[in-house]
Amino acid sequence: MAELIMRKDAGGVARLVMTSPANYNALSDAMLAALKQAFTALAADASVRVVVLAGAGKAFCAGHDLKEMQSGRAAPDRGRGYFADLFARCAEVMQMIPALPQPVIAEVHGIATAAGCQLVASCDMAVAAEGTRFGVNGVNIGLFCSTPMVALSRNVPRKAAFEMLTTGAFIDAARARELGLVNRVVAPEALTTETAALAALVAGKLGAAVKIGKRAFYQQIEMDLAGAYAHAAGVMVENMLWRDTDEGMAAFLEKRKPDWA
Repeated sequence: MAELIMRKDAGGVARLVMTSPANYNALSDAMLAALKQAFTALAADASVRVVVLAGAGKAFCAGHDLKEMQSGRAAPDRGRGYFADLFARCAEVMQMIPALPQPVIAEVHGIATAAGCQLVASCDMAVAAEGTRFGVNGVNIGLFCSTPMVALSRNVPRKAAFEMLTTGAFIDAARARELGLVNRVVAPEALTTETAALAALVAGKLGAAVKIGKRAFYQQIEMDLAGAYAHAAGVMVENMLWRDTDEGMAAFLEKRKPDWA
């Protein structure tokens, strides 16, 4: 399982690379288990301030492994139990990303389809290479992308998401940026460098502040306006009382670099 995910740490950034290029880094049972293992380790690793998720080979991720899914039909229940378990395990992995204390940046190239597009949408930010294609195209083979829909519809405008889901049509990287699915579109040869630069920029901030801010971001976004403001205010009060926040503000006023612990 470990060989499906390659991890390299440098400068507070953990780079995870899905390494199953033969099936376009499909979210097979083994890949989902490998991602869960990697995310579990990162959740407890205080030395990592940012995570980058990439894919080896010609594509970022082509979604679920259809051959593996079809084999599940051989069970007496025609696969009902396996499919229910598969989608539950996939949902668990997707939800681990916003729950991680570190921001997660998807580094996307080639294609990101179905659950692969869901994976991009589940990440906190995304950088895509020019020429990348995105789709929730399950409807083209008779399977509506209902679980990818959850993440997609929380990233892009409702009508755009519905059109992608019902037509199975792909969008390019430029359109994905217009819709808010990705943050930046860069030349293919600059993808790794530009993603690393964004990761380094975030990693250079006070890690504890980014951690508390990420958690508050996802908490408040599910609240009504008044509740969100009340919650965010409480988070800011807590943040203000930190020694390193006091030092950061003093350093700014004194025009010097902060001496963070």
